This record gives sequence, C-alpha cells and structure tokens, in this order.
Amino acid sequence: MAVPYGLRVGAAVFGRLLVVAGGLALIGYVAVKLAAVLVPVAVALLLAGLLAPTVSWLARKKVPRGLAAALVLVGGLAVVGGVVTFVVITVTAGMPELINQVVRTVDELRTWLRTGPLHVSQGQIDSMLAQLTTTLSENQSAIASGALSTAVTVGELVTEFLLMVFCLIFFLAQGEKIWTFLLGAVPVRVRHGVDRAGRAGFTTLAGYIRGTAAVAVVDAVGVGVGLLIVGVPLAAPLAALVFLGAFIPVVGSVVAGAVAVLVALVTGGVVPAIIVLAIVIGVMQLESHVLQPFLLGRVVRLHPLAVVLALATGLVTAGIVGALLAVPLLAVLSSAVRNFAAAPPDEPLAAATDAEAPPTKTLRRIRWRRR
Repeated sequence: MAVPYGLRVGAAVFGRLLVVAGGLALIGYVAVKLAAVLVPVAVALLLAGLLAPTVSWLARKKVPRGLAAALVLVGGLAVVGGVVTFVVITVTAGMPELINQVVRTVDELRTWLRTGPLHVSQGQIDSMLAQLTTTLSENQSAIASGALSTAVTVGELVTEFLLMVFCLIFFLAQGEKIWTFLLGAVPVRVRHGVDRAGRAGFTTLAGYIRGTAAVAVVDAVGVGVGLLIVGVPLAAPLAALVFLGAFIPVVGSVVAGAVAVLVALVTGGVVPAIIVLAIVIGVMQLESHVLQPFLLGRVVRLHPLAVVLALATGLVTAGIVGALLAVPLLAVLSSAVRNFAAAPPDEPLAAATDAEAPPTKTLRRIRWRRR
C-alpha cells in the first residue's frame, strides 16, 4: 500500500519538529539542573554590559585593563553597599512609626466594623482574631521549616553572589580574550558571522541594561519624591523597590507601585493612596511613552507581544529570575540572528588571525567551482 505524499511530508516535518522539541527539552533540563551556575554567569554578563564602557574608557586613558576592572568593580560594590546601608538604616528608623500607624489603622478598622454598615459585634471580631492566632500556632512547624529553608537559601545566595563577582572580574578584565578563545571552536567558514553576531548581541545587551538602569533611576526618583511630598513613611525603601522592579518589564513597575499605594493606604488613608496612585500612573506613563522609546527603542527592537510572551515564559519556567533574564536574552538572540544573517560572506574576521581565516580569493574560487 502506497503512503500518500502529503502523509509522508507531514510525517517528515513533524518528526523533525519532535527532534527539535526533544533537543530544547534536554537543554531546558540541563539549564534547570545547572541554574545555580548559569544564573550567576548570566547576571555577571548583565553587569559586564553595564560596567564595560567605564572599563574601556579607563583603558583608553592608559590605565591597565586589569586595574581598571578592579577599580570599576570596587566602586560599583561600594555604591551598592552604600545604597543597601542607607535603605537598611531608613527602614530601621522608620519601622516604629510605621508600626504605630498600622496599629492605629487596625483600631480604626475595628471601630468601623462595629459602628459601620456591617455592624460586626465585638465577639465576632475577637473570634476572628482567635482563629487567626490558632492558625498561626498550628502552622508553627511549617513556619519554622520555612525559616530554615530561607536560611539555606541565604547561604546559597551568598555562594552564587561570590561566583557572580568572580565571573564579572574576568568578563571585565579579559572579555576580549575569552571571546577570541571561544571563537576558536567555531568553523572557519562561519567564524566571521558568529563573531559579528556575538559582538552585536553583547552591544544590544549593554544598551539594554544601561537604558533600563536609566529608566529605573528616573522611576525611583519620581516615585520617591512623590512619596516624600505626600508624607508616606519608608519612602527610600519603596523607591529602592521601584528601582529594582523596573528591571522586570511590565510586571515589576506594577508590583512596586502597588506596594507603594498599599503602604500609603494603610498608613495615611484613602486620599494619600489616591495621590500616590496618580503619581505611580504618571511615572509609568512617562516611562512607557518617553523614556523607553528614547533610551531603548533603537537598541532593543522587539515587538511588545514578543516582550510579553518572553516575560510570561520566563516567569512561568524560572520565577523572578526568569522574568529578569527573559527579555534581555530575547533581545540578544534577536540581534545576533539578524547580524549573522546579514554578515557578508567575504567579510574579514576581526577576532581571528590571517592564518585562521581563508583568503577572499580562495573563497571566491570555491564558490565559482560550485556554480
């Protein structure tokens, strides 16, 4: 019995699709197993894209590249440490006032439940509080185990942070040598295209992380100043949360803004919360319609649908880390593929020696014979 032509074509196509899907699943499985190594390396690449221009500027000023990398890294760690210290001191100083305001809000809520339209009796309120206390006591073991797992997670985070710093040092000091070494494993006939694609991808990554950092600073300053004007406590930590949230497209700013509005509602009431909500919406509109098109539009040429799908995929597969890395990874891959496809076949390789790259005339003779 002869197999129909359409069935043969469909079987061949779907068979190859299954092979590709199996390969992608294997890569995903290996990536999950090696997440403790791959995530620090990916974060180090992001930070290298942010800090590499400063290192290159110092190198052009006759500073040895190793010393320039050390100076930039130490300076960056000092800035991060200073910001973290400032946030911790601010939280410590403002926490008592925040607790007092939360207590007053809870008392006002209890009074409203008794005297408001719900007419909840004091006995019902006490019963709800007793049930909450019982629930917490019954789940004490689970809370304790969660605290223990949190301590283990902190230890893992410290280890991954040290690995990230170690990788970042070498990316800044010897990034060109590492890339040249990796190109040595690429076949010569496509090496110049891979070199062009890799350099274009890293340029896109650097532009993305610098533009996102600038947008995050503007968002944090705008929301922080607005919280200070309204009089919301813990304005500095909330501004820091807005800064960090800006690195996760779409979702991060919304979550950070919602937290700021919630704090304003709990501590100040409805009117301050509405004002803070207006401030957050205004800052988001400035970000989406002015800052991102101006700072990221030329660098990251991605359709909004692609950004949302990449963000959703990263969030589902790897949580917050996936949401943080999904969009820059997609931008790098998009830029690399475009430049690899557009690479002229006879373009000389920038990172290879003359002995490694075949002469242009030889390539032309080979193509003429094939024709």
